[in-house]
Amino acid sequence: MTGTSPHAPHHTPPAPAPAPPTADGTDRAPDRSPAISPYYEDRSPGSGVLPPRAWYAESDTARLSLNGTWRFRLSAGATTEDESFARPDFDDAQWQDLRVPGHWVLQGRTAADGSHEGGGAARANGAPQYTNTAYPFPVDPPRVPDENPTGDHRRVFDLPEGWGEGPAVLHFGGVESCARVWLNGQELGHFKGSRLPHEFEAGHLLRPRRNVLAVRVHQWSSGSYLEDQDQWWLPGIFREVSLHRRPRGSVADHFVHAGFDHRTGEGTLRVECDPAGRVAVPALGLDLATGERATVPVRPWSAEDPHLYDGELVTRGERIPLRIGFRTVRVEDGLLKVNGRPILLRGVNRHEFHPRHGRALDAETMHRDLLLMKQHHINAVRTSHYPPDPAFLGLCDELGMWVVEECDLETHGFAQQDWRDNPVDDPRWEPALLDRARRMVERDKNHPAVVLWSLGNECGTGRGLSAMAAWMRERDPSRPLHYEGDPSCADTDVYSRMYAGHAEVARIGQRAEDPLPDPEQDARRRHLPFLLCEYAHAMGNGPGGLVEYQRLFERYPRCQGGFVWEWIDHGLRQRTPAGELFHAYGGDFGEELHDGNFVCDGLVFPDRVPSPGLLELKKVFEPVRIEAGSDGQDHPEAVRLTNGYDFSGLGHLAFRWIYEVAGELRGHGRLDVPPLAPGGSATVPLPTPPVEPGEDGEALWTVAAVLDEDTAWAAAGHEIAWGQLPAGPRPAVPWTATAAPRRGVGNVIVLGPGTFDAATGALGYLDGFRIGAPRLDVWRAPTDNDEAAPWQPGPRPATEWRRIGLHRMRHRVDAVETGPDAVRVRTRLAPAGSPLALRAVYHWTAQADRLRLELSVEPEGDWTVPLPRLGVRMRVCGSLGRAEWFGGGPGEGYPDTRAATRVGRWSMPVDALQTPYVRPQENGARPGVRWAELTRGDGSGLRIEGDPDFYFSARRWSAEELTAARHTTDLRPGEGLWLHLDHAQHGIGSQSCGPGVLPQHRLEAAPARFSFVFSSLR
Repeated sequence: MTGTSPHAPHHTPPAPAPAPPTADGTDRAPDRSPAISPYYEDRSPGSGVLPPRAWYAESDTARLSLNGTWRFRLSAGATTEDESFARPDFDDAQWQDLRVPGHWVLQGRTAADGSHEGGGAARANGAPQYTNTAYPFPVDPPRVPDENPTGDHRRVFDLPEGWGEGPAVLHFGGVESCARVWLNGQELGHFKGSRLPHEFEAGHLLRPRRNVLAVRVHQWSSGSYLEDQDQWWLPGIFREVSLHRRPRGSVADHFVHAGFDHRTGEGTLRVECDPAGRVAVPALGLDLATGERATVPVRPWSAEDPHLYDGELVTRGERIPLRIGFRTVRVEDGLLKVNGRPILLRGVNRHEFHPRHGRALDAETMHRDLLLMKQHHINAVRTSHYPPDPAFLGLCDELGMWVVEECDLETHGFAQQDWRDNPVDDPRWEPALLDRARRMVERDKNHPAVVLWSLGNECGTGRGLSAMAAWMRERDPSRPLHYEGDPSCADTDVYSRMYAGHAEVARIGQRAEDPLPDPEQDARRRHLPFLLCEYAHAMGNGPGGLVEYQRLFERYPRCQGGFVWEWIDHGLRQRTPAGELFHAYGGDFGEELHDGNFVCDGLVFPDRVPSPGLLELKKVFEPVRIEAGSDGQDHPEAVRLTNGYDFSGLGHLAFRWIYEVAGELRGHGRLDVPPLAPGGSATVPLPTPPVEPGEDGEALWTVAAVLDEDTAWAAAGHEIAWGQLPAGPRPAVPWTATAAPRRGVGNVIVLGPGTFDAATGALGYLDGFRIGAPRLDVWRAPTDNDEAAPWQPGPRPATEWRRIGLHRMRHRVDAVETGPDAVRVRTRLAPAGSPLALRAVYHWTAQADRLRLELSVEPEGDWTVPLPRLGVRMRVCGSLGRAEWFGGGPGEGYPDTRAATRVGRWSMPVDALQTPYVRPQENGARPGVRWAELTRGDGSGLRIEGDPDFYFSARRWSAEELTAARHTTDLRPGEGLWLHLDHAQHGIGSQSCGPGVLPQHRLEAAPARFSFVFSSLR
């Protein structure tokens, strides 16, 4: 992920500074390492490791999982002299138990539910560390500090009955960051490349009983310089460890080539295998020798229709199942095409993460993630910034997901020294870089879901990347290459950017971006398809601006979508000393260097509960557009439907309509929709309204598309798309004042059901109920996007708000005036030390049982920054614990994040209105509210009606308390409720790492007039 100064995502990283030439004239950086480096500091990828090969989950040969409970000892440094623990007879009785796969810093003394008890439990075995780009150790490649936590692991196992003698492979799926391995006292070798598989020949050392596997894991190694990937640094054996029987003649490697010709509808299959064998695909009537080619009619694979053919590869020593997807990926005509059609990537970036287990994910969690993605219209994943567990790719093949698979490579920390000593431009690191490329490609080359290889992330530029690209092209020419960090696109087949703003994306879509200095490079890049490999930073409340991005993708064929950053908040589950659960982020473990909650920037919370951002994304990504189909937008007689799928028609969907008046259902039925090819549109008449619009209140059509049958990822009835259309003009909100103000007992003014302080004009009671006076309010607890990233161009909203004092506004009453039918209160709201102010006039009128406030606001002074919000806040009784409203819902929404809210009548407890962002911030506003009620269990309470409609939120803590909180457990409910009735809110944007709020969603200080009607419910 991109992110911290000095490398701003909107600017090209400087090229690595050339190293001084050596005596023989070669370009090489001076080697400051000792004469003989320890193995964990040498630049090599390892020793004793077998060549990489294709991974497959099943085989008829024996396999033995070595996952489970291991014995473990932690040392503070990387002492290598004492290897006695590797001896089979070593006594590890005093060692602790450790779960493998797992990370030792996440294991230790735990609560009964498995969560860590505060920071102390995690520190029993050291602590997690989070940095975005800075290395958490001195930058002196390839050296690492003496303080290098090292975990010694031991596992004793027996071979199952019938295992037999002969070759066997010991497999490690992933170890961070360097591992040295012994089996039965004999060293096998060592390796680096944390998110990559490594295997050793082990058959000659195995015994039928009591085999001892010993693994020494160092947290820091030379490989750590290649793995600066904006995530928790979590050492340990975090993927599976297994033993594989390899009889003579078993599959050493295989490569499935399955292309599709969209012009003929035929697929061509050829399977390379070492050693030779045969391939059978019964459904296609194929029985081929390996290396032989066959072309037959097939049903192609795509993310929308992930059709896989079951096959079998048989050699003399092994039989393995194949799942074959026929598809062809090409860049042609300046577009990225699959099976001859351009595709639109509705993608997310995905780190592997679990709030208790870190990167040790089980298959069930991966499956759950993919179901959530599919259900929210995500069709593409970028595996940021390393190859995932191979089981995830198998699920992508099965469920349908375009995958950009990224190499285990990022050197972002070198940006802080202008890319000096960057490993990707140092030939001494080239073997390690090529090893990482090979291990990714060889392991995952048979997955149809993988449509692009990515060289890595944020490594600047260099010869090492070019070497990787050349090898990938030679080994697998069937997939295009991706890399964002080189603006010249010298080694890539697509033009990729991070966090480009909307205006820049529009220019790129028109192939009118700023030119490169080299005309030839510029011409080549201008002809490439464009992807946003990261955009719409989903940190905290947000991201905003998704609709506008999607419309650009739809308008310009060159803009083929992108990948929202990112899927999940990386909050680690912890407990306070009092036992309350919360999610920890950078700095919560005492790290001397960290990047705070920048690690919590996902579309789902750490517990995988969808955030409002994911619900917004689902609406924006809808593959069917539903909108008014006639010119009369206030009274449409038809609905226009557009098929946004790349390959599918709409035959798998059922269309339904409902008709509501004032939020009450008045009619429903099915809508007949003609067949629509991808990209096609049709206008479909709506039925005659069951009730004439305007008779009983606001009337709305809602048309929805739902799955007609069960799929592998959702049941029949799952909503795919919806659109809401007014059935007529909204009824006016009439008001006639009928009550006159009068003096009451004491220094009060009574107006209708309201009682006011005569000196301040503050409303104190409504129909006898105590009310905290509504007061003009402009402050909101800054969102992560309000706080903005320090490297972003332009002002940071929250910084500017604090600078001018919007968090400490002072109220002054200038006059309280009574007239024949009104109470008028003239006020000024301003921060200390500033000439800026807002003049506000509260104009109160009443009927017998209703009280109306009309508020007029005029800015005073030269306002150069937007307001956070504009409305009133008031305190009411905490017993009003239930909210009901007619307006946008059911979830929160802000000016640029409200696409997913639909107008309806909604009800929920006040506590459920809150969104529990990992770092507390402004949340929970419901947009477009016509009226809202807060009630007790007996139905009594408060009703508010707005003109125009308003943003409504209610919570048990003030905005100031919300601003001060660092974690959800810092928020303590008070006795009252803080009620916010906002005429307007500033937009959200994604300036925590991306662009700020678009002009149309900024809340400028300008004259405003709005009103609310208050009444009690008895």
